[in-house]
Amino acid sequence: MQALEFKDVFFCYSEDAAFKIEHLNFSVEEGEFVAVLGHNGSGKSTLARLSNGLLEADAGEISVFGTLLGGKKLYEIRKQVGVVFQNPDNQTVASMVEDDVAFGAENVGLPRKEIGERIDFALKAVGMEEYRNATVSRLSGGQKQRVAIAGVLALKPKIMILDESTAMLDPRGRKEIIDVVQRLNREEKITVLLITHFPEEALLADRAVVMSQGKIVMEGKPSEIFERHEELLTYQLDLPRIGKICKKLQAGGMNVSDTLDEERLTEEIAQCVLRQSI
Repeated sequence: MQALEFKDVFFCYSEDAAFKIEHLNFSVEEGEFVAVLGHNGSGKSTLARLSNGLLEADAGEISVFGTLLGGKKLYEIRKQVGVVFQNPDNQTVASMVEDDVAFGAENVGLPRKEIGERIDFALKAVGMEEYRNATVSRLSGGQKQRVAIAGVLALKPKIMILDESTAMLDPRGRKEIIDVVQRLNREEKITVLLITHFPEEALLADRAVVMSQGKIVMEGKPSEIFERHEELLTYQLDLPRIGKICKKLQAGGMNVSDTLDEERLTEEIAQCVLRQSI
């Protein structure tokens, strides 16, 4: 079943705006992990905001699990689509972790007992149980973002959208968040739409989509997308780190293939070194 579907969607911020989305057709299957790549201004965040009604399409249809987005059903649909934004500080609403995670569940009027159960579930899912009574402002960037994800999880959404949610984090923080997202997708079967400009993160998805000027210009398995390196460059995108390493080794005279598999690259480097030493 399709978790999210765009049918011939048109959107423009204003009549004289240079950027607009036209005739956008796009879908995400239930349980799928999709990465959306693109340079600044390509339309990635607009896509995210259209997906749960933060922005309203000017034309076309957007549906969540077969229900059209908008009207009286918008409130119920938003419970199914959770969004985690770039800056965790902008999503903090309470000083204590437990209260922050409970905020969304309390707002939809859940019974107190169920809220407690959802807090337990959400904190465990993101590995933050021991920080339940901690002060949010004293957490690291990665920990704050995990709390933000927990707040969304407490609503038990079927779809999670991460809109550049790792952009302000250091490498360790980014890994923490992506590990959590992968586990939620795998174990909780949550559909994931990852908006990112880090190609390494896109490698972990089932499918990758590249946007430019409000249009989807490339789509396929991440490995297939990154094989089209020259085309990626025209959209101001580059290879993941491992792909760059392959190119540099080739330029230095080492006979390795263009691979995005770390184990394969390690084996090929070892074989090249062994041949040279004989």
